[in-house]
Amino acid sequence: PQRIYYLSLEFYMGRTLQNTMVNLGLQNACDEAIYQLGLDLEELEEIEEDAGLGNGGLGRLAACFLDSMATLGLAAYGYGIRYEFGIFNQKIVNGWQVEEADDWLRYGNPWEKARPEYMLPVHFYGRVDHTPEGVKWIDTQVVLAMPYDTPVPGYKNNTVNTMRLWSAKAPNDFNLQEFNVGDYIEAVLDRNLAENISRVLYPNDNFFEGKELRLKQEYFVVAAPLQDIIRRFKSSKFGCRDPVRTCFETFPDKVAIQLNDTHPALSIPELMRILVDVEKVDWDKAWEITRRTCAYTNHTVLPEALERWPVSMFEKLLPRHLEIIYALNQMHLDRVAALYPGDIDRLRRMSVIEEGDCKRINMAHLCVIGSHAVNGVARIHSDIVKNSVFKDFYELEPEKFQNKTNGITPRRWLLLCNPGLADVIAEKIGEGFITDLSELKKLLDFINNETFIRDVAKVKQENKLKFAAYLEEQYKVKINPSSMFDVQVKRIHEYKRQLLNCLHAITLYNRIRSDPSQSFVPRTIMIGGKAAPGYHMAKMIIKLITSIGEVINNDPCVGDRLKVIFLENYRVSLAEKVIPAADLSQQISTAGTEASGTGNMKFMVNGALTIGTMDGANVEMAEEAGEENLFIFGMRVEDVEALDHQGYNAREYYERLPELRQAVDQISGGFFSPQDPSCFRDVVNMLMYHDRFKVFADYEAYIKCQGQVDQLFTDSREWTKKVIRNIACSGKFSSDRTIMEYAQEIWGVEPSAKKIPPPNLPRD
Repeated sequence: PQRIYYLSLEFYMGRTLQNTMVNLGLQNACDEAIYQLGLDLEELEEIEEDAGLGNGGLGRLAACFLDSMATLGLAAYGYGIRYEFGIFNQKIVNGWQVEEADDWLRYGNPWEKARPEYMLPVHFYGRVDHTPEGVKWIDTQVVLAMPYDTPVPGYKNNTVNTMRLWSAKAPNDFNLQEFNVGDYIEAVLDRNLAENISRVLYPNDNFFEGKELRLKQEYFVVAAPLQDIIRRFKSSKFGCRDPVRTCFETFPDKVAIQLNDTHPALSIPELMRILVDVEKVDWDKAWEITRRTCAYTNHTVLPEALERWPVSMFEKLLPRHLEIIYALNQMHLDRVAALYPGDIDRLRRMSVIEEGDCKRINMAHLCVIGSHAVNGVARIHSDIVKNSVFKDFYELEPEKFQNKTNGITPRRWLLLCNPGLADVIAEKIGEGFITDLSELKKLLDFINNETFIRDVAKVKQENKLKFAAYLEEQYKVKINPSSMFDVQVKRIHEYKRQLLNCLHAITLYNRIRSDPSQSFVPRTIMIGGKAAPGYHMAKMIIKLITSIGEVINNDPCVGDRLKVIFLENYRVSLAEKVIPAADLSQQISTAGTEASGTGNMKFMVNGALTIGTMDGANVEMAEEAGEENLFIFGMRVEDVEALDHQGYNAREYYERLPELRQAVDQISGGFFSPQDPSCFRDVVNMLMYHDRFKVFADYEAYIKCQGQVDQLFTDSREWTKKVIRNIACSGKFSSDRTIMEYAQEIWGVEPSAKKIPPPNLPRD
């Protein structure tokens, strides 16, 4: 069969034990066996470390995709880096984020198997020699790539795929060459330099940091897998009589490589290098093979996230790849020039090389010219990709651009994390939804069924009680379990607008203070997420959230009507606890900035209602469930563009809206930071004078929309009916559907729902 290779610098896997039991259909058996040993399985599960080899959405998407590819019976491999240290652990000290190294391998990792027999060399530095026999890349420094395999089981179909993560190892002669005679100790200590490649995950989400170590990681994650892929291609027989396959004609029919963002973009020049320099394939043929093999997924339109590597760094680290990129770019520009004669500006816009004081390589442009398919991750995002980010490329080859709306695996994000809800659903419509989430549509028949309404509400209440108990046990915070659990969990970023949430919390607080006798819908506002260690504004936002909580949670006139909680160290295993307990899901990015979002989908399938902007997959969620069943507010993409054109003036809103002015004045006047009144100067200054994400422009609509949320929440029956309608309409957002579309429309393979026979039975 054709093999699928999913290349990613991040795989945010979380814990593996319970997922393995669920997919193998062993959970009840294990539960019982462990119970008979006098142990509690849930206690055991809590001991396992998260495999935190990702930052957020992009890395978690890769993990969901692996689950779906195995469940759909695809011959798929996930390839990435086995970071010794994953995403940092977050501690909150005096209200500030403090990072701690995530030493997740400290006690070993029972799920991985080292495969030293497949160790491969990866080359760096050196120089290029053009000889009559062809091009040679020589005098390189070698680092060994040691593979570790982790099994990826499909759901009850006896398929087990592989995630192969590579660890960097210094060769034994490292730095012990003849010129380094004598300093043996120093040389052995220097092995660390080579092995640093797989030491630590870069903790930036949606932000490019052009460090040499990161570029090494990006080449490492491509060079080892490609050798592996080609070895496997050559050793596969498929009707080939040669003992060793030398013809690459059929390569794209047997191999599909998916690039998860531009991080593995070096696959394109590396595959060219192997085909042309090593396998002696003709250049044009090699280019055809490369393009037919690779496909690229774009994950963001934020300019600060786009990878633009200095040419000078390439020259030093990967000299041959730089030559290849120059040649590919020349070919590409010749074609553009022929189609648009005299349009010099178009050539400049479309070049892979950006001219300027510092010449840079635009990795996104490299991916677009080197792939046969380019996709965005939600319909609105794919439209933006076609109409603005890659507009020129879309005009050149419109057939190349596609949409593949993201999804989440219903195994982890419903069955595993919310067994109560899964049971209530299965009782009504059977278990088919687990592998075909569109079957949830059948729940629409029960929207007015009183027992079903009661059962769904009961499960939610149980989840809330359980989470409240967890919060009390772990963080010593007492919350009111009958309050609305209002949750925003995601990486801290200005575009995600946690600040808008803060302004609402302050507004609510001020309303209670101005008339304490008034009746209020009680809320527990929970905000969680990590800030990149170098992202000053994001760290200030965390400090602001904790400071607001400090004041509100200790004001006696508030009581248990309002609490603001910062959820420390948000990660996959915490998401599995908080999402099933949420009543309200906040998805409030400025329209046109969140490519898709996947947390939004997890909340929807777990019975929370969404308050959100028309951004990312929220648009399609509203389309599936009906806009009236989400709390949609604020500017649309067109409005944001119009406001940009007109010029956004924050002060105008500040002057016009008294509640907004009061909240902003409290932040800037030190009401929430009496010890340090100027603490939030930078935050207020940003909001007033250079807010790219227009927080104030959506404030009024947001506050009003939150009022509608309050109103509906007081009517538990109507609220629960909306919840059921949302769950029933969430089927589209299964990663099984997403992977089905990738398979059919990009990779050219047919997924099979067939269960292969177990290993103890003979195969047909």
